Amino acid sequence: MPEPCGRVDLGITRVFELLGKRWTGPIIAVLMTQPVHFADLRRAIPGISERMLSDRLTELAAAGLVLREVSEGPPLRVSYRLTESGAELGPALSALRCWGEKHLLGGVVGEPGAGC
Repeated sequence: MPEPCGRVDLGITRVFELLGKRWTGPIIAVLMTQPVHFADLRRAIPGISERMLSDRLTELAAAGLVLREVSEGPPLRVSYRLTESGAELGPALSALRCWGEKHLLGGVVGEPGAGC
């Protein structure tokens, strides 16, 4: 008789509860390179609404992956950057991007110098 399948562990469950939400991956990917102002972040992710971006950034901040920084104005500007913990997702995101290019995009290469 075959072995019963194993249960998923709490770590992977929590990772996908947070990172598996729509728009979360692209937000983190944009923030990987530098801090970004809210308006620039919205422009960098076609199709995301201001409300959704705000909600996802709030969730990521609550999880300790993103920091919200306010520059006193005028004009008042809000930027976001990854915490050390958020930046540690870099190798995982890079591996997922490469996997996606190979298996979901038929080998279409993304950004130059991406290293896939």
